[in-house]
Amino acid sequence: MPSAFDLASLLTLHQIHIDFEQLDKVTTYFGSFQNAVQASDADWQASQILRPSQQKAFFGEQRDFCLQRADEALIWCEQDAQTWLTIYDEAFPENLKNIDKPPPILGVRGDVEWLKQPQIAVVGSRHASQSGLAIAQDFAKYLSTQGLTITSGLALGIDAMAHQGGLLGAGKTIAVVATGLDRIYPAANQHLGRQIASEGAMVSEFPLGVQPKAFHFPQRNRIISGLSVGTLVVEAALKSGSLITARTAMEQGREVFAVPGSIHNPQAKGCHQLIKQGAKLVESGQDIFEEIVDVLPFELSPAGEKNVLSSPKSSQEKMSASLKTSSQKLLEWVEFEPISLDELAVLSKMPVSQIQADLMMLELSGHIEKLSAGRWRRIK
Repeated sequence: MPSAFDLASLLTLHQIHIDFEQLDKVTTYFGSFQNAVQASDADWQASQILRPSQQKAFFGEQRDFCLQRADEALIWCEQDAQTWLTIYDEAFPENLKNIDKPPPILGVRGDVEWLKQPQIAVVGSRHASQSGLAIAQDFAKYLSTQGLTITSGLALGIDAMAHQGGLLGAGKTIAVVATGLDRIYPAANQHLGRQIASEGAMVSEFPLGVQPKAFHFPQRNRIISGLSVGTLVVEAALKSGSLITARTAMEQGREVFAVPGSIHNPQAKGCHQLIKQGAKLVESGQDIFEEIVDVLPFELSPAGEKNVLSSPKSSQEKMSASLKTSSQKLLEWVEFEPISLDELAVLSKMPVSQIQADLMMLELSGHIEKLSAGRWRRIK
């Protein structure tokens, strides 16, 4: 911990998004954060520590604004289950402390103890298929049941389902967000965000009041992977934030896992690329758990059922009980590759009207999903 450490002064510098490398220079040049905050604009100019955008945000009257926001941040952390965790604190997660360019300060809503727990990052597309969403929740639930904490980014799609799966197990979940912790983004995840803060933790390196901006998300992704012993990508296009998270995980020396999908699914192409680059292909949560169990910092204590993923036999039994005979027959012709109505009519030799009725029944029961151009594919 630097001499004359002062949280209020660090929170003042936090308002201009000062990074850890700059903080080292601050303590070397000014002696303490408090001295730095009180230093003149000329002294700061001479130090050449700040970037031009930071100078603009800190010099002159802007200094008073930063001091005011720091006071508000101190008041914020006086509330229950809200705190600022600095890289100088013993409670700061060790995994994150050791990455390249670690965040100097984290806001936490929830229980900071969750940050000490072994974590698996689960990320993927915001525009995931129904199959991808189900897989994300199943994997997260299984791993959380084994005692692992599920870490993701609170985005729509795969992230949201991963958080929901994590909440169902003993390990719970952590949401790393790209805004200040006084807001939840996206708005559609307001309820989920509050539940995560209540049962797990929400984390951000950004000051209060910060709104979502495009360049914040790649910055956030290094924290998602940095907190975790490994990253699982469920569905991802070739150009997506999930691949940035996976690449960051590789650079940080962490394990990367990917779920394969159909060659016709553009949301699977990113996963296939990762597998070609050395990511481990996984088909169940158990595949991941067995891969990382030797690198976990301590023995986990699974709670509840050992494996929440249904076996093929039990899935088939449930399907048979819930579907009528004609729907079961049609399902035999619907594979995981997309198929059209015309193709189904030729293969099944069933009337088109009956096929349409059974397709609707299968879609409602969650066995298939409808794609564009009048095609369907099986999801379980």
